Amino acid sequence: MERIDTSAVAHAILDAPGWARVGITAPSSCLREDAALELARVIADAVTAPASQMAEAQTSLPL
Repeated sequence: MERIDTSAVAHAILDAPGWARVGITAPSSCLREDAALELARVIADAVTAPASQMAEAQTSLPL
């Protein structure tokens, strides 16, 4: 069994939408569940996608 890189998971959590990170602490159970599903989706995508593919998906903002 392959071990999941905890660093990749941590970066995925930090890169997740802000509403999902805050939403897991919401008083509403529906919002908590939606937020947890979004975090799970972001983490699963980060763990299964190669690093080069993730870099291409990220758009740069003009300064």
